[in-house]
Amino acid sequence: MIKKILLFSLLIIFIPFIIVSLFLSNDEITFNFSSNSIVRVYREEKGVIDEVPLEEYVVGVLAGEMPVEFEMEALKAQAVAARSYVMTKIEENYKNDYDVVDTITNQVYLDKEYLMSVWENSYIENINKLKMAVISTKGEYLSYNDKVANALFFSTSSGMTENCEDVFDAKVEYLKSVDSHWDTTSPVYNTTNTFTLADFYSKLGLPYLNNLSINIVNKVDTGRIMKIKINNKTFTGDDIRFKLGLRSSVFEIKQQQESVVITCKGFGHGVGMSQYGANGMAKEGYNYQDILKHYYTNIEIKNYNIN
Repeated sequence: MIKKILLFSLLIIFIPFIIVSLFLSNDEITFNFSSNSIVRVYREEKGVIDEVPLEEYVVGVLAGEMPVEFEMEALKAQAVAARSYVMTKIEENYKNDYDVVDTITNQVYLDKEYLMSVWENSYIENINKLKMAVISTKGEYLSYNDKVANALFFSTSSGMTENCEDVFDAKVEYLKSVDSHWDTTSPVYNTTNTFTLADFYSKLGLPYLNNLSINIVNKVDTGRIMKIKINNKTFTGDDIRFKLGLRSSVFEIKQQQESVVITCKGFGHGVGMSQYGANGMAKEGYNYQDILKHYYTNIEIKNYNIN
């Protein structure tokens, strides 16, 4: 009995040491899965298609889509979301030459060569942190009604996420608006854009008038503008967002003499998981399953077998 107690005590002491040592190791963690799906990644800048093992691809997406300094549970949630997203693309594009593009068209994917060049001396520490997030969720994906969920995600909400149908004109039961008050800590929660009145009109294709008339025709509970009239011409909120390079469709426009000042809340389309919201939840002690089940309504977390 005494030997068992001593052994248990040693495990309590040394297990955290072993885990920490993985992060401090001078060696990069390697994946040795004997079977693994392949992702055909179109490298937009190079114009080539790379074949990347799925779990390695997820590491590259973590590096491209979420700050490496984020909490581990947020990184795990991102890993599962990214894996789910690419699995839907593999199924959707099996007849095509490639599954995904390595840019925001799908998910940003960064390869080892690039990461070594930008992280330099921090490469091993950073890549091992991301690989631990992927290893900890190996093979896990989101499922709804026994189908892989299209796990959309974005940077920062306006305090609530968006219903899918309000953004993409398609109702998806697991992509519903939910509270995301954690986002207020995001550095891009509030942003301001200032234009000259002439430049504002030019970008929107409107004739110059001294006085700006703004009439919000329709917006949803999150604050997202669906339709807006500017000098009697109707635009969608997304029209304004993309024409003016705004970070979201939750905005307020004000004229200040010869200038137009636009304040925005949030960054991105607003559907699915908020990354800064996920990090905020992780800081409050929620685990990655909690985070995923909060942002994706009634989903299940399943696992495909990787040997």
